[in-house]
Amino acid sequence: MTRLSVNINKIATLRNARGGNIPNVARVALDCERFGAEGITVHPRPDERHIRYADVRELRPLVTTEFNIEGNPEPNFLALLHEVKPTQATLVPDAHDAITSNAGWDTVKNFDFLKNIVAELKADGIRVSIFVDTNLKNIEFAKRTDADRIELYTEPYAANYFKNNELAVQLFVAAANFAHEIGLGINAGHDLSLENLAFLHKNIPFLDEVSIGHALIADALYFGLEKTIKLYKEQLK
Repeated sequence: MTRLSVNINKIATLRNARGGNIPNVARVALDCERFGAEGITVHPRPDERHIRYADVRELRPLVTTEFNIEGNPEPNFLALLHEVKPTQATLVPDAHDAITSNAGWDTVKNFDFLKNIVAELKADGIRVSIFVDTNLKNIEFAKRTDADRIELYTEPYAANYFKNNELAVQLFVAAANFAHEIGLGINAGHDLSLENLAFLHKNIPFLDEVSIGHALIADALYFGLEKTIKLYKEQLK
């Protein structure tokens, strides 16, 4: 079964635009679980422009499904992970000024750095996933770090899906098959939507988890949160 983890960053963005606590981030996370999501994802950034570190601390005792925290493994972020001990940490090489994550790790160049962090987090009982593109060498070296999983950066798939979906998914299938063969779990995320999710899942049925935020929250404006989560889960059957 491929799990759906809902990224609630955009809920925090909406709250922060006005101040106060509307919408309530914790309430939305619990509602996502109640409506069938198998995980909650957050991606706090140093400027806390959406999810804040305080949100992560509040959410930890409330989330009863898988709790996935994404981010660049800088000292403050690592300290937060050790404090709250999520189910999974997804290491993402995003720059401070990035609007959203836009590249996977060069795991060859950053091998020693990542290997040390993976060991540090796994010693605390945290499952570790490394955000990568479809380059097989990067996947091979992700495995060498002793990471448990990779998360495939799927923006190129989404960008090319309507041009030629068979061609768009080709490299992702090859990457997923290679990762599966060498014993890595496989997550996927970035620009996945109701339009392209089912085709990705059909071609990579052994995905462990998809993490979806922007499109899902946008769809919820039209369909409502409960129906939207059900629609996304339908794509994973």
